[in-house]
Amino acid sequence: MDQRKVFINPYNNLLELEEPIYPLVDVEKPNTFRNLFPYDEIPKIAFNDRIVPHHFPDEIFITDTTFRDGQQSRAPYTTEQIVTMYDYFHRLGGPKGIIRQCEFFLYSKKDRDAVYKCMERGYKFPEVTSWIRASKKDFELVKEIGMKETGILVSCSDYHIFYKMKMTRREAMNHYLTIVRQCLETGISPRCHLEDITRSDIHGFVIPFCRELMKLSKEYNMPVKIRACDTMGYGVNFPGAVIPRSVQGIIYGLMAHAEVPSEWLEWHGHNDFYKAVVNSTTAWLYGAAGVNCSLFGIGERTGNTPLEAMVIEYAQLKGTLDGMEPTVITELAEYYEKEIGYHIPSRTPFVGKNFNITRAGIHADGLLKN
Repeated sequence: MDQRKVFINPYNNLLELEEPIYPLVDVEKPNTFRNLFPYDEIPKIAFNDRIVPHHFPDEIFITDTTFRDGQQSRAPYTTEQIVTMYDYFHRLGGPKGIIRQCEFFLYSKKDRDAVYKCMERGYKFPEVTSWIRASKKDFELVKEIGMKETGILVSCSDYHIFYKMKMTRREAMNHYLTIVRQCLETGISPRCHLEDITRSDIHGFVIPFCRELMKLSKEYNMPVKIRACDTMGYGVNFPGAVIPRSVQGIIYGLMAHAEVPSEWLEWHGHNDFYKAVVNSTTAWLYGAAGVNCSLFGIGERTGNTPLEAMVIEYAQLKGTLDGMEPTVITELAEYYEKEIGYHIPSRTPFVGKNFNITRAGIHADGLLKN
C-alpha cells in the first residue's frame, strides 16, 4: 500500500488511494464457485456489503443483437426481413443514433448478404458490426467483408476455459490476446465479449485480462471495447451483493481496476432469472455506456434484454427520448406479427395488445369518475 499513489479524483475532488493491481491467478484447478452455484440447489445470492458508487456516463446508448443472439432461439430471418428491421432500428434510434450498433453472424451466405445490404444503406447508425469466435478462420471472414469493428467471443469463466476449451487461464489469455492483436494490426476495432462473466474469477482472470487489453489499445492507439456478458442470467443488482454476481461490482471492477473507459464498456444480459432489464439499467447507472439488447427480448433460452424496454428506460433516466421515435416500436410489433408470423403475448409491456388496457372493476370505476 505504501507504493500506491494518492491523487485527487476529478469527479468528486477527494483524495483517493490508487487502486491495487491484480495479477493473473493461473490456478491448477478450475474455480466454478460451487458455493454460489451448487448443482443440486437454487443459486445463492451472498452479500459482503461492499458498496460501489454510481457513475452514470455522460452518454449512454443501446446496441442490438437481434440478428445474432436473437436468431439463436427461432428460425433464421430472411435477408429481406433483416434489412427491413435494420431500417426500423435506424428510425427508432433517431438522429443521435441512440441505437448505436447492430451485430451480425458471418457464417452463412444469407448472413453475409444481409450484412452487405445493410451496409449499402449508408446509415451512420446503427453501425454494422460482426461477431466471431476467437479463431483465425473466423477473423478472415471479418477482413474479407471489410468490417470496421467485430465482437470476439472470449469466454472468461473456468467452466469454459477448463472444461470447454481445455486450456489454463494463461493459455486462454494468450490465445485471446493473439486474435485481438491481429484485429488491431489490420485496423479492425475489437469488441471483446467476456462470456459467462457472472461465473468468472473477476480479480483472478477478468481484470488482469482486461488490463492487457487496455495495454494493446494504447499500443495501437485504437479502442478495445469490453462487453460484459451475463450469459446465464446470474447477475443481480442488489447493493452489497458479492461478485461475480454483482452487476455494479463487475462494472466498477472493470473501470476502477482494469481502467476500461465507460464509453468502451457494455452490458449483455439474459433473462433466466427475470433480471435482464433491471441489470441492464444497473449497468448504465454504474458506468457502462452501452447495453446490448434484442428486439422483444427474443434470444437464447429465456431471451435477452428487450430493446424496446431500454428505449423507455433511457427516456426515464435521461428525461428525454433524445430524438428516438418510440412509435416505431409499435410498427415493429405489427411487422413482426404480420410479416414474420410471431405472436407477441398480449400482456407484453409496451408491445402487447393489452399492455395498457384495464378491465378490473375498481380501475374502470376510477376511469368513469375521472
